[in-house]
Amino acid sequence: MRCSNAIWKSFPNLQRAVVSRAAYSGAVSMEGKQMRKQKVLFICAHNSARSQMAAALLNETCGEFFDAQSAGLEPGTINPLVMEALLEVGIDISKNTTQRVFDVWTSGQIFQFVVTVCSDVEAEGCPIFAGVTTRLHWPFDDPSKFTGTHEERLEGTRRVRDQIRARIDSFCEEHCVASQA
Repeated sequence: MRCSNAIWKSFPNLQRAVVSRAAYSGAVSMEGKQMRKQKVLFICAHNSARSQMAAALLNETCGEFFDAQSAGLEPGTINPLVMEALLEVGIDISKNTTQRVFDVWTSGQIFQFVVTVCSDVEAEGCPIFAGVTTRLHWPFDDPSKFTGTHEERLEGTRRVRDQIRARIDSFCEEHCVASQA
């Protein structure tokens, strides 16, 4: 759990080696109340690759603090290379489905963060999400545009996965405790 580093800095008296996950969860509550998770929506054009990876990685990395979802302008099917690249790091998204940004918006959910993950080249066509929220843009290449052999396309997808993971790690370090206080 990468987000825990910030917790240990905030609670220096806790002993990392002997604190169980249940005790850790108790440490992140304030005055006996469990802190509410921040909702994050990742958006890209098709909800088939980058936004799916980002939501899965945030939920895996810092799920105690965030509830991440993903959506797209024109949802398609999840890219099999994305499923393969995430499975390599122990995350199975084979049961995930894609969804439209409009459907998420009409559901009335409120997101504290909305992150577009379209490349800079596609940024103008990247969907927006109306409402009061903190908007971020993390540009990543689109794995559906990769060419070459299966292994070459998978390697490109792994590169994007690792870039997204690095952004998620930074995001968690910056927001996982501070946004809950």
